[in-house]
Amino acid sequence: MKYLYRLYQLLVGIPVIVVATIITAIEVGVGCAIGNGHFWGYYPGHWWGKVILRILLIPVTVEGRENLERDQSYVFVANHQGAFDIFLIYGYLNRNFKWMMKYQINKIPFVGFACRKSHQIMVDKRGVSKIKKTYEDARRILEQGYSVTVFPEGARSFTGHMGQFRKGAFALADELQLPVVPLTINGSFNILPRMRDWHFIDWHPLSLTIHQAIYPVGKGPDNVSATMRQAYDSVMSGLVPEYQGYVENPDQ
Repeated sequence: MKYLYRLYQLLVGIPVIVVATIITAIEVGVGCAIGNGHFWGYYPGHWWGKVILRILLIPVTVEGRENLERDQSYVFVANHQGAFDIFLIYGYLNRNFKWMMKYQINKIPFVGFACRKSHQIMVDKRGVSKIKKTYEDARRILEQGYSVTVFPEGARSFTGHMGQFRKGAFALADELQLPVVPLTINGSFNILPRMRDWHFIDWHPLSLTIHQAIYPVGKGPDNVSATMRQAYDSVMSGLVPEYQGYVENPDQ
């Protein structure tokens, strides 16, 4: 079955993914340029995530959508097991949001163009002024009523386990007094570990757990630390036993 699935990826999955990615990027870029960025900046990507997982025959389960309020902006924080985290969250979180992503994604053909046009938040740490701009962009997006999704570990896991959380997303939530929603992803590391980028994927179910929102209690460093600790514990609690426990991530 493994080799049959790989043949399917080669003949069906990869061609469809490449075409779908190019079409989606063009839709996002053109749509945002001519108007209604709220729609075009999210929904093509939302459908793209679903199409990719379905064409690869990956089953998805989602728990906890009842924990989200309809018109509330959130700062979503998730563990970062692998590349398939993107498809899972985009396709199945079912919230209009912007990503906080590494600025290097700008260099990816078509994808970088779509990200710029849809005003995704590029995290650039090459100097104080660029870091400041990242936070200003995120603040502006949240003040417009969007939500933001962040991987606070800063990089994909090498082991499937969680590394440390950085405080940037939590400081932003504290400043704007917004609730933080932890997300736990299971299965992404099993599908495509970071060490095997550009290899065939392995079939494995994916799951997304949406935990209860953590609302601010006060404002300042104590609230940031408490929220970050509570979010970390929530995400960790949703991991399957195989990936429970902290493991240091070398490039975090």
